Amino acid sequence: MRIFARETVALVVDIQEKLFPYINNHNSLQTNCEILLSGLNVLNIPIVVTEQYPKGLGPTINSIKSLIKDFGPIEKLSFSCCGEQKFLDVLHDYGKRNVIIFGIETHVCVLQTVIDLIERGYHPVIIEDCVSSRKSSDRETALKRMAREGVIITTYESILFELCEVAGTDQFKQISKLVK
Repeated sequence: MRIFARETVALVVDIQEKLFPYINNHNSLQTNCEILLSGLNVLNIPIVVTEQYPKGLGPTINSIKSLIKDFGPIEKLSFSCCGEQKFLDVLHDYGKRNVIIFGIETHVCVLQTVIDLIERGYHPVIIEDCVSSRKSSDRETALKRMAREGVIITTYESILFELCEVAGTDQFKQISKLVK
């Protein structure tokens, strides 16, 4: 199944200040997410952001927040983003079936969101080098489960070039610079 930009929205799950320092390989995760977000902006992909209980876990980290136009996170208590009606309404309003997903934690909020999106007829696309958990074993187990559920699992570089579709355009040149 090809992923086309015109059919795609992105979801940033809970990359928040108080939890982020405890996430496995958080420095690499941050860099990868920043590259992905920059590329999604070049490609004009809509971006939805969630924050899990921000009173306890704090806001989205600044480097991520700064890359999102019209930043307006959806607060949630449910681990699954689909547990918040506002999220479902926003997703419905975009009218796109593919949902690129990245953030934390892979084995909790990301996993539950993916399963719920599948049940609602969406096509989740997990960016494996842009998701993590506190423990690497939790991340790996969740990625295996998602694969068994039929989720597309890819990398930020792969998805950016897939969304770009062709070489030689200004978008391609900007994406190429980002991934080098």
